[in-house]
Amino acid sequence: MRKQNKIVVWPIYFDSTKARGKGRKLPKKFTVPNPKLDEICKVLDRLKLRYEVVADAAYPKMPWRRIGVIYIEKGKKPKLEILKLIGRNLVEMRGSSKK
Repeated sequence: MRKQNKIVVWPIYFDSTKARGKGRKLPKKFTVPNPKLDEICKVLDRLKLRYEVVADAAYPKMPWRRIGVIYIEKGKKPKLEILKLIGRNLVEMRGSSKK
């Protein structure tokens, strides 16, 4: 189901344990192992981006795993730029929680 004026973001896009062919969209420096939906939502809140969460959605390449999906309202930035911004903040957030 396509959403008009929304960017689709799956947690697997930021998963450093997955290969690009399995769903990861970003270089490993922008990813963390096994990102959670709530972590991504915290980052989106911090970035003041408007979003909608569908918690029981299954990633198309893994229909047996319900990992959830986030729809972010489109802005002036392209999708890849927004993904990198989210990824940077996820890495930063995970790094600060380890200390």
